[in-house]
Amino acid sequence: MKSVLSLRDVEEMARTGQDVRALTADALLTPSARDFLRDLRDPTPGQGTAAARHSSAPSPAPTGPITSRSSKAEIEAFFNSPLIQRLKEQICEIGRRLWQRAYVDGNGGNIAIRVGDDIALCTPTLVSKGFMKPEDMCLVDLEGNQLAGVKKRTSEILMHLQIMKRQPRAKATVHCHPPYSTGFAVAGVEPPTCMIPEYEVFASVATAPYRTPGTPEMGKLVADLVDKHNTILMANHGVVSWSHNDVEDAYFKMEILEAYCRTVLVASQLGKPVQTMTPGQLQDLLKMKQNLGIPDPRYGLKECELCDNSEWRPGVTCAAPQANSESTASALDPQAESLVQAITEQILKGIRP
Repeated sequence: MKSVLSLRDVEEMARTGQDVRALTADALLTPSARDFLRDLRDPTPGQGTAAARHSSAPSPAPTGPITSRSSKAEIEAFFNSPLIQRLKEQICEIGRRLWQRAYVDGNGGNIAIRVGDDIALCTPTLVSKGFMKPEDMCLVDLEGNQLAGVKKRTSEILMHLQIMKRQPRAKATVHCHPPYSTGFAVAGVEPPTCMIPEYEVFASVATAPYRTPGTPEMGKLVADLVDKHNTILMANHGVVSWSHNDVEDAYFKMEILEAYCRTVLVASQLGKPVQTMTPGQLQDLLKMKQNLGIPDPRYGLKECELCDNSEWRPGVTCAAPQANSESTASALDPQAESLVQAITEQILKGIRP
C-alpha cells in the first residue's frame, strides 16, 4: 500500500536533509505537498523565498544550546523542531481554555514559555486566544526582539520577559482578564485569606499599580513582586501568573484565583460573617506549599500574623437591621410630630359623617 505524504511530512524531510525532489510516483502526495515540491523544482517569481526556507540542504547542527546568538539557520530549525511544535500546541490549547472560560475578550491576553537561557516562545498580537494556530507563535529574546515567526509577537511580551529575568524559576507565564479577579484588581482590593485550602496552597497574590499595558514600567512593577508571589493582580487591567513547572500550571493558578474571588463575593452577600480557618490550620497548608516550591511571603510568620484580613470590607447585604422602637421615637423631632398629629386630626374630621 502506498504511503500518503502531507505537506508537514515533506517539510520535515526537507529540514532533515532528505532530497524530497527525488520522490517518485510511488508516493501519494496531498495537494499542498505536491505544490511544495513543484515550487522546489521550478520556483516562480514570488515563491522562491518560501521554497528556499525548505531547501533540501540540511540545517547546520547546533554547536550547543540554542540562544539568541545562535545562527539564523539554527534558530529556524529549533523553532520548527518537534519539541517547539509541542509547546506551540500547548499554548494554543491553553488559549482555547482561557477563551472558553471568558477569561479573555477580543484579542486580549497573552502566554509565554521560556525555551532557552535567553529565548522564549510567545503568542502573537491581534489574534483571539481561542483561535490561535501553532504557526501563529513567535520566538523572541529576553529583550523582546523577535527571532522567528510570521506574525508579530504580543505587544505585552516585555512584562512576561521581565518576570522571567527577575525570577529565573519562571518557566511559563499567562496573562488574562478573568472578570471576578479583575474586579478585585479594579477595586484595589486583595482577596482575603484563610478561607479555601486550594487558594492558600497554590496561589500567592499581590497587586501591582496600574501603568499603560505593554510598557517597561508596567513590567517592572509586576516583576518587583514575583520573588514572593506567583499571581499578580494588575490594577485596572487583569492578572498575570507564572509557574516553575509549565504553562498549564500557570493557567491553573488563574482558575484557582478566579473561582476563589467568585466564591468570596458570593459568601460576602449571604448576610452572615464568613467562616475562616484557624492560624494553625493555615500553617499546615503553608508547610505543604513550601514543600511544593511555591513562593509565599508568609513563611516564617507567627500564627497570630497569618490571617490578618483587616483591610477586607465585604459589600453591604440586602438584610436590613430591625429598628428599635424606643430609639426611633426618641430621635423624632417633637415639633414635627405635633404638626403631623394636627394634620392627621383635621383629615379625620373632614372624612367623618
